[in-house]
Amino acid sequence: MIQRKWKGDYLFLLENLVLKDFRIRYRNMSLGILWSLINPLVMMAVLTFVFGRVFGKQNEPAFPLFVLCGLVPFNFFTGAWLSGTGSIVANAQLVKRVPVPREVVPIAAVISNCVHLVIQMALLLVLTFYFGLGANRFWLWLLPLWLLYIAFVCGISLISSAVSVFIRDTQYVVESFNLVLMYLVPIFYSFEIIPAKYAAVYRFNPVAALVLAMRNILLEHQPPPTTLIVNMVIAAAVALGVGLLLFGRLKRSFYEYI
Repeated sequence: MIQRKWKGDYLFLLENLVLKDFRIRYRNMSLGILWSLINPLVMMAVLTFVFGRVFGKQNEPAFPLFVLCGLVPFNFFTGAWLSGTGSIVANAQLVKRVPVPREVVPIAAVISNCVHLVIQMALLLVLTFYFGLGANRFWLWLLPLWLLYIAFVCGISLISSAVSVFIRDTQYVVESFNLVLMYLVPIFYSFEIIPAKYAAVYRFNPVAALVLAMRNILLEHQPPPTTLIVNMVIAAAVALGVGLLLFGRLKRSFYEYI
């Protein structure tokens, strides 16, 4: 099928797709956007109780903040990647009937999760003051690190959303992977207990790397290590580059499968 060239406003399209996704997500929820606060707070409380009280291995006063530094990047990753994976199939009618640049669809699905991210980051920063840690100049690192992280998630979402058109089980694979990932990211345990032979793997994993960087910045008042930043740049560039290339090749056949 010959696709007409898109001549519209990309930002206008992106904005409307993000708003559409946001409205659909909270259409039938009585608490609406408050779930962005409730979910991480409940998980933080449970993990703090289990690993701070029951096992008694983590007794420092700021352990809830330690846990939240892990939950916020993890929650964004799992939510954004899952919604990005199913975005093309979920917007099949738009993709088939309107000559929009299809790459924008999974990217918009990822960006729509940034609403939750802003709320959860605000909660996290408020808690740093509550636990007496306060602000420091290294907070300036948060924005570029999160931009790299979002670019990485956009890249893998482009890949999984394109594959999902042809293999509908892809979404279930992503869900299963996210369940396993919770234990492979240092959310409720410290990086220091990881054996040295696996440390490099954690630093190169963008989810774990961002968790470590946020703890460096918010809890230790230190800049993230240079190697960690370089690894995140590489991961974001590779994911986005491969995602755009693969999506560009596969999108020509979307119409036949959705």
